This record gives sequence, C-alpha cells and structure tokens, in this order.
Amino acid sequence: MRTDPKAELAAAWVSFKDDGDIRARDRLIVAYSPLVKYVAGRLSSGLPQTVDTADLVSYGVFGLIDAIDKFDPGRGIKFETYAIARIKGAIIDELRAMDWVPRSVRARAREFEAAYIALENRMKRVPSDAEIAQEMGIAPRELQSILTRLSYTSIISFEEIWSGGADHEDRADPLSSIPDDSAEDPVSIFETAELKEILACAIERLPEREKTVVALYYYEGLTLKEIGAVLGVTESRVSQMHTKAVLRLRARLHAAQGFLPVG
Repeated sequence: MRTDPKAELAAAWVSFKDDGDIRARDRLIVAYSPLVKYVAGRLSSGLPQTVDTADLVSYGVFGLIDAIDKFDPGRGIKFETYAIARIKGAIIDELRAMDWVPRSVRARAREFEAAYIALENRMKRVPSDAEIAQEMGIAPRELQSILTRLSYTSIISFEEIWSGGADHEDRADPLSSIPDDSAEDPVSIFETAELKEILACAIERLPEREKTVVALYYYEGLTLKEIGAVLGVTESRVSQMHTKAVLRLRARLHAAQGFLPVG
C-alpha cells in the first residue's frame, strides 16, 4: 500500500511540535533538504566562481534546521516560503562573516545610493546612468565598471534590501520574522506593511527594463541567463541591470529609514 507523502509530512510535524520527537525532526530535515540546494543554486549564480556551491549548501542547512525549529504550523503560513527566507539568511550571514566582499566595493555601492537619492530628490524623476556618474564625479564608463564589479562580487538581493544592506546587519528581516511572536506586535505589523508599500512604490518607479528583470527573477523564478534570452541581451548585462535595480530600491528604502537624506 502506497503512503501519502503529504500525510507523512503532516504527521512528522505533529510528532515533532507536539511531542518533541527528534526522529520526526530528522525526517523533516531530509524531506525539505531540496530547498537548500535550490536556494544555494540561485545564490551561486551571482557569486564569484571561487565560492563553492557545496559550501553554500552546508551553510543553508543550518537555516533549514532553524526554520524547522521555529516554524509554527498553526499559523497558516506555507513552510517553504518561511524556510527559503531563513535558508537565504543563513547563507548570507556566513558569507558576510567571511568578509569576502571588498570594502571598496561596499563603499562604491553606498556612493551610488547617495547619488541616486540626491538626484531623484532634485529632479523628481529617476536619474540616468550618466547623471549618476556625474553626481559621483566619475566618467560613465567608470560607473559601468563599478556596476560590473558589484554584479560579480556582491550578494545584492532583496534580502539585502529588507535587512538594510551589509552595513546595517543589526536590522531584522521582517519577511523572515513574520511567523515569530514579535510579529503579533501592532507596531511591527505596521512597520512591515509600511516597508512593503515603500518597496512596491520604488519598484514601480524603476526603469522599464529593470522592472522587467526584477519581475522575471523574483516573481517568475527565471535565471539571469533565461532573462537574457527573453530580453535579447547577455547574462552579464542582465546581472548589471539587476544590480542597478536593487541599488535603486535599497537607496529608496534607506532614505525612508533615515540612513540617507530624503527630500
């Protein structure tokens, strides 16, 4: 007689959460382990080749275990969504701890954000690359070089946006904390809703092609290579557009949170 995998998972959750059955916990870890490989694979596509995907998987396993331990099935939240945020967070935390991203690269990212916000406030529109380069006091070609380096050396993603970026590591990720008890606090709920509204507005203001990259990558699950085929550009060009989009979004969120001046 064939067993129902969903029923077995449900039973394992009950055994672990209600009875503290460690064997049930182990079954959950094995059952959801493909999530770790999925997340590690997605992250590795934007990292230097020197970063081993197997290492990312090992970092992500800790995030999966943390997610299983803290997940509350009674809240009606899909575990996969909750776990992916925890897994990504664990991998990014470990990479940050290794401090492999050059300080000069991080400094350039901050300069881009500051220039973008300053120009947007003055011009009341999204500034062009040439205008951002002029604000930064560099040639447009140098700006493109900086964006290329950021694309290949920085783990810039929506996780960086929510956490306030690598330079504000003490800020919690509202998305990963939704199922926690703290999320019941009305202030926390309001702040999370406000951040989502700010981010949604910032996405809407993106240049059309960057908005398309964000939609295809984060909502449709396409890889950078697949997006390049859709847009008719190279994978490296898509990577650069993704980096610019996230820097713009992060700048707008930083400004709203008081990290950057906003008009």
